[in-house]
Amino acid sequence: MTDEDGTCVVVVGQIGRDLVLRTDGLPPVGGSVDVGERWEGLGGKGANQAVGLAQLGVPVRLVGVVGEDRAGDAVLRRAGRDGIGTAGVVRRGRTALLVDLVDGPGSRRLLEDVPPEGLVSVADLERARTAFAAADTVSLQLQQPSATLLAAARLARRRGARVVADGAPDPAVRGELLGLVDVLRADAAEAELLADRPVRSVRDARALGHRLLAAGPSLVALAVPGEGDLLVWPDGDLLLPLADVPVADPTGAGDAFVAGLVAGLRRDPDVRAAGRLAAAAAGATVQRLGGRPDLSGLAPGGRSPG
Repeated sequence: MTDEDGTCVVVVGQIGRDLVLRTDGLPPVGGSVDVGERWEGLGGKGANQAVGLAQLGVPVRLVGVVGEDRAGDAVLRRAGRDGIGTAGVVRRGRTALLVDLVDGPGSRRLLEDVPPEGLVSVADLERARTAFAAADTVSLQLQQPSATLLAAARLARRRGARVVADGAPDPAVRGELLGLVDVLRADAAEAELLADRPVRSVRDARALGHRLLAAGPSLVALAVPGEGDLLVWPDGDLLLPLADVPVADPTGAGDAFVAGLVAGLRRDPDVRAAGRLAAAAAGATVQRLGGRPDLSGLAPGGRSPG
């Protein structure tokens, strides 16, 4: 699964089974409430991003862990149908379960059962080394262990691939990891962790973006509460306003944003165009229940997302 030039994107991150439940409000203690809508399938930050990339026409390989159980069988079959390469997926233990409870438009609660053995180890990267062979971009979800992230970033660098990181690096390895990263994306909570103080305005985000550029990345994308996403690069910045769309569920918006940004940068080095694709991907995803995107309409020649 590579482009005509033999290249692809490798995503290193979480794979799990998503269970999405829509209810009209939450039950009282000891009570119950009817589920109005239910969906189950492939989920997790890494898998959601890989799905989005595949929908955008990007050849993608996934490196992660699923369990030696029927849930693991099911999510791998789904990934295969989505056109995602899974030769780099390791199987052990039980498959992570992510329960997305949506109790009103734009309101959700996330329950996570992610076993320790579901995290990607350095040894897993070694077993998945062939997945990196054709990578022009390696995207890292920073919820994985620091040693794994450093090893993956170094491997990508040695192969000349662009390194994209989504999240806030652990302070213990932040300096080293940022020195290996080309593109960093952080949501509002992660931006505050990076700044060590609230990031409440575009001005705050711009200042943080320039601090992060000085640490290594060439492009930083930061979510600004109530405003949108700010892209910052050495020669400028661009605010991407929140999409004016009805929000059903914010789950997966960040994963879709990163997928759009990666796809856009591979199509064209124009940062502004890549940012607009990323914002459109996030806007399409929040209109749906669950973290699984439908970005087909944003692919070259694609249909409108449904």
